[in-house]
Amino acid sequence: MKQIDPIKKPLRGEISVPGDKSIGHRAVIFGSIAHGQSRVGNLSGGEDNQRTVQAFKDMGVKIWREGQCLCIDGHGWGALSAPKNTLDCGNSGTTMRLLAGVLAGRPFTTLLDGDASLRRRPMQRVIEPLSRMGARLTGREGKGLAPLEINGAKLTGIEYHMPIASAQVKSAVLLAGLQAEGVTTVEEPQSSRDHTELMIKGFGGEVTIHGRRISLHGGQKLYGRNVEIPGDISSAAFFLVAAAIIPDSEIIVRGVGINPTRNGVIEILRRMGANLELLAERMETGEPVADIKVTGGPLRGIEIGTESVARTIDEYPALAVAAAFAEGITDMSGVKELRYKESDRIVAMTEGLRRLGADVEEREDGMRIRGRRQLQGGSVRSFGDHRVAMSMAIAGLRADGGVKIDDAQCVDISFPAFFDLLGKICLP
Repeated sequence: MKQIDPIKKPLRGEISVPGDKSIGHRAVIFGSIAHGQSRVGNLSGGEDNQRTVQAFKDMGVKIWREGQCLCIDGHGWGALSAPKNTLDCGNSGTTMRLLAGVLAGRPFTTLLDGDASLRRRPMQRVIEPLSRMGARLTGREGKGLAPLEINGAKLTGIEYHMPIASAQVKSAVLLAGLQAEGVTTVEEPQSSRDHTELMIKGFGGEVTIHGRRISLHGGQKLYGRNVEIPGDISSAAFFLVAAAIIPDSEIIVRGVGINPTRNGVIEILRRMGANLELLAERMETGEPVADIKVTGGPLRGIEIGTESVARTIDEYPALAVAAAFAEGITDMSGVKELRYKESDRIVAMTEGLRRLGADVEEREDGMRIRGRRQLQGGSVRSFGDHRVAMSMAIAGLRADGGVKIDDAQCVDISFPAFFDLLGKICLP
């Protein structure tokens, strides 16, 4: 049980958040399948990225630490070998889905598994396109759930029209496409995060992008490079919301990735009336980066529709907290995908905010939140979901009596330093 006490004064300070997990996964993958050495700086110390690192170690890739850098000695696709044991993806859906794309074209059989939460998450969305390319993937009881058995094969490129926007599924297909004969094309209904496309180019590959159509030729040779990972905007979001809901706060989060396929949280908070400034905008290893300054003040309820989902999916729990303190009603719609994350985040955030006295209506594809100036204290459940736990911690800063969070240790999955950084900006 973790107690978060309400604070008596505005937040102040400058902080840096861990490296972007999404980019970190991809940097490890591409460094492992490229030729030559890669050095990855600012890789998150959270469990999720470490699962991807361990998976490639288990497939024979030499990976080691030198100071703050992760070094990877890549020898191409052919150097990957069959792991002796099941690859444990832990809680990381990104690890499992992207590895499925890697392993679809390898000439051996691999078993991917994870924790109880990951075993409930839908994997049919990668099984279907990868099977069309020639791999054989089998989920538990034929239901498209982990553990996944992947029998790699010689692949053929396909044209795949994705039913929903998903950077993980898109990336799995593109990773398989790099090994396939011919051209692989993916078309998205909405643009999802484009870190994989940027990473392919960064490692010397070629990818063609026309709107929401992404195409590449198989058989490309990639080359090792140095990658400096920007701060994770999904991790920064909790601090952006914390400063926004506490009057007169002023914090700066340094070196945050503001990729336009990921920056929906900035746009939404600004629409709610938050004062966010982007300082020192720059490019680092092909990704746009900035320092984000937030000044606290009154927020207003808004409508958040389907156009925001692909760019903001991980930030909805934190935004639900912002909505709970905003004047008026916030409608979140088109986010049924939240039901298939580490927890059912619609259920989790509805329950948690209601326990603190918020007026929340659960809907099939979202939430309707009637904001109020103050919440009451109380005990809440994390549902073992790191983003739910961190969001409820932020709510506790302005709840009378604070909050008690069960199983707050789940935060270590993505952000082990979260509570330390929160304490830093809450200091008198």
